[in-house]
Amino acid sequence: MKKFRLFIWVTIVVLVAVLAMDRFGVFSLKEAAVVASIGGPFNLIRTDGSPITQDDLKGKPHAIFFGFTNCPEVCPTTLFEVSGWLKQMGDDADKLVFYFFTVDPERDTKEVLSEYVGAFDPRIIGVTGTPENMTQATTAYRVYVRKVPEEGDEYTVDHGASIYLMKADGSFSGTIAYGESGDSALQKLKNLVK
Repeated sequence: MKKFRLFIWVTIVVLVAVLAMDRFGVFSLKEAAVVASIGGPFNLIRTDGSPITQDDLKGKPHAIFFGFTNCPEVCPTTLFEVSGWLKQMGDDADKLVFYFFTVDPERDTKEVLSEYVGAFDPRIIGVTGTPENMTQATTAYRVYVRKVPEEGDEYTVDHGASIYLMKADGSFSGTIAYGESGDSALQKLKNLVK
């Protein structure tokens, strides 16, 4: 009987918390129900200078990571892991396209971005654009991004650290969380290209 009462109280507390978060704008229950709305229109450029839009992503399953070249830990760690997963996938890696979208277009020019992603794996495609166009992309994918001033004119960028997994038709399939086990991440990528 004590377990049942505890279950009821925990359920009530969780329900009140969810309703309060919805009420005070932490998240919207309507938005939570619309997972398929991840992704949307953008006009950006690849590191080779060619344009890329949301329509160009369709046709192959793809993964997108939002980060920046001056990132001290999360981005290089993630791209290092991605390069390992691509190697482990063997020929199946050719069925997937991996994109690195910058969240720092002021510093991440196509040349800087090309050198950065090329150091990890030549199959990773760097994507940049104007600050306004990059904001359009991060908004479409619901990525948290915040420029944080540092000493002098320096700054860093706080950003979401999940890899977005997208089906060939452009619909959202799931994520790989930062720090997720390599086996789990690899399985998700293999499932994406099946």
